[in-house]
Amino acid sequence: MRAGRSALAVALLGVALSGCGGNNIGPGGADEPGPAEIAETWTSCATAAPHAGAVLSVPNTQTPTPAVPEPKIGRIDPAFTPVAAVICGRQIRPAPNGGREQVATERRAEEIAPLLAALRLPNQRAHGENICTLDMIVPPWLALLDDRGRWLRPYLPTTSCGKPRPEVLAALDGSQWTTVDTRTVGQVGSPAAEAAGCAQQWADMVWVETTNGRAAPPGAAVSPAAGPMRLCVYQVPASQRGGGKPAGDFVYGGPLPAERQAGVLRALANRRAVADCATPASRFAVLRPLDGSGSDRYVELDGCRRFLVVAPTGGAQLGQGDDTLATLLGPL
Repeated sequence: MRAGRSALAVALLGVALSGCGGNNIGPGGADEPGPAEIAETWTSCATAAPHAGAVLSVPNTQTPTPAVPEPKIGRIDPAFTPVAAVICGRQIRPAPNGGREQVATERRAEEIAPLLAALRLPNQRAHGENICTLDMIVPPWLALLDDRGRWLRPYLPTTSCGKPRPEVLAALDGSQWTTVDTRTVGQVGSPAAEAAGCAQQWADMVWVETTNGRAAPPGAAVSPAAGPMRLCVYQVPASQRGGGKPAGDFVYGGPLPAERQAGVLRALANRRAVADCATPASRFAVLRPLDGSGSDRYVELDGCRRFLVVAPTGGAQLGQGDDTLATLLGPL
């Protein structure tokens, strides 16, 4: 199996002059680090880097701690002769009984001469006006092993924008990686959520927007016209209610029947004053257009019973729901 750019998380955000992201490194490149700390006896990714395979989509879960502290990242000591490289990572795949699961992966390469040559390059320095893209590149968790089983975390030399040099990315992409271990670390999408067309987890956006003060108070009545919508309902764990960004787990959902949708839209079009309330909801509903266009709607099914209408062009309008609206958004 080959792993290159697939081992890198890349988010394209645009282009900026004299500005870069990444690892506390500004334009002009990073200072040269010292030698990497050499650790004794490589065992596995599960032991050395359990956080590299941690489940991404489960909120408020603790990041696993390595069995032993990770060695300091640095340059490859001339006295250390690498014979293999290991990438600890993760991937999402279909679960055996439906839905999706996340697995932690350990991949190994032994033909690593091009990679070592790239890792030994110096950091690049800016000359004159520095133009940096705002894409964020998250390099893989990489280790080098010698013939005695010792290992280290190599430093990845950077461009003048503080990102890994293209030679490093090309070497990672061109290496022949073999998967030597996988382990399931958690479910990220249940069969029920997948069948309903809903995400397994979702943030309680009514709470988030009202807590941050970004939601506008009720204004003109929202038009009840809308295309077919999907209903997804989430339960917020007690430990998360009232937090900065509470997230819920999928309970039920699916395409909203036309008659029920008509009633929901009428209820969302009211101009009732929003109650002065600060009780976090234990359940909330997410209503999204089936075709991906139009406004998203979020409804607290208990607690303050507020709702939020988010236009595709931005901006969120707050409203006040009631028991009738909550009933219309009950199990399908």
